[in-house]
Amino acid sequence: MGKLRGCAIVVCAAGLAARAGAQASPEPTAALLTELIRVNTSNPPGNEAGIAMLLAPRFKALGFEVDIVRTPDSAKAHFIARLRGDGSKRPVLLAAHADVVGVEREKWTTEPFAGVVVDGRVFGRGAIDFKGGMAVFARAVLMLAEKKVPLSRDVIFVAEADEEGGRYGVNWLARDHWPKIDAEFALNEGGWIMKRADGRVRYVSISTADKSSVTYTVTATGTSTHASMPLPDNAIFRLSRAMAKLADYETPVSLTASTRQFFAALGKTSAPSMAQHFRDLLADDPTLVRRADIEISKDPLLHALVRNTIAPVMLNAGFRSNVIPGSADATINARLLPGVDRAAFARELERVMGDSMVHVRVGSNAPGAVGAPAAGAPPAGTPAAAAPASLPSSENTELYQALVKSARVQWPEAEVTPYLFQAGTDAGAWRSRGVPVYGIYPYPIDADELSRMHGNDERVSVESLKQGTEMIFRVLMEVAGKR
Repeated sequence: MGKLRGCAIVVCAAGLAARAGAQASPEPTAALLTELIRVNTSNPPGNEAGIAMLLAPRFKALGFEVDIVRTPDSAKAHFIARLRGDGSKRPVLLAAHADVVGVEREKWTTEPFAGVVVDGRVFGRGAIDFKGGMAVFARAVLMLAEKKVPLSRDVIFVAEADEEGGRYGVNWLARDHWPKIDAEFALNEGGWIMKRADGRVRYVSISTADKSSVTYTVTATGTSTHASMPLPDNAIFRLSRAMAKLADYETPVSLTASTRQFFAALGKTSAPSMAQHFRDLLADDPTLVRRADIEISKDPLLHALVRNTIAPVMLNAGFRSNVIPGSADATINARLLPGVDRAAFARELERVMGDSMVHVRVGSNAPGAVGAPAAGAPPAGTPAAAAPASLPSSENTELYQALVKSARVQWPEAEVTPYLFQAGTDAGAWRSRGVPVYGIYPYPIDADELSRMHGNDERVSVESLKQGTEMIFRVLMEVAGKR
């Protein structure tokens, strides 16, 4: 019955693809991406072991040493493939997470797990985040073996579990299997290759650090009593007033070295009016900075790059309709700039809310389910407030320089810049151990395609996948090929 049911799903997906006007893709990276999308790895529950089963025979056939690391959850597994070099240099690692977020199926114009190609674009959950990157990284690594390139170092490809949330992500893998993924430097998701309206690439950003994702619990307390006799210290009202103050609070602009370089690059590639705002943001004059911030922050991505951000995500209060509760909680997801102390930021939030009966507790830094370790989190048992901050990766490594060089070859008209990634990745598993990690979504996309990441009708162009594969293959030739 299992096989018949699986066949029925494939037939159904094929029918939907046909109705959507889908085409088969002769481009190898796009073809691989369609197959990856068809393995539904929505997390929860994940099912990343399905990706391992899909990839294993392809890598084994080309001489890779393949290791499927099973987790205590049988549906979750990490896939590791190593192509041996002569060992004269330490390995280079390419990591891509196999899990994806869920979907609102009724809001898609195609079946989100059919992996269809329509009008030159691959549609499906994970097309951008991050099965598209997995397809690019995998094809570039496989090409080394297909072309029998002599290597000076091992090349390691990793397809990971539980990046979007869960307990068996790369921190679990690094804790128990570190020798399998130890490397001189690593490539992961992160920076963007952004296109102009006319399709030309505007800039290539390579992330050297991530903002950290930290969960805070805001608790307001009051007197619990019968709902017919309300008192002035109602916990829900108190929490509401405190949250209203946070809603009106804008954290100050704070630029890192990489964001300064990034905005300088935008100043060179933007229309005159916006170019001036980007230059003003870098000025020493607080008035110019404030004015520039107002204009630049109309773009949510740019707004997030220049400050710590605060986002309420859950509320919890009460247990009966006729009882005023003694406490009310709000859960806040904060994205903090590198070097920001988590406990100190909690105190900042308390100062803004200004109520001695409202307290902020530092929780986990989990992006997924409550209690699940975050991507890039410290080992289990490390207090969140004391979790070590990983330093930005150096721009003076062979891998970073190869990324810059290859990007300039691929898109000569584009600015190439380091970048602070506005969200979180699992790079901390390596950075916290001293391994430099560089992040890139290795395909040109436009603003509309970016907005569909984690959204509806996620998609990436076949041509972008082809260009990204060419770029990453050159990078691997540069850092791992014998000269």
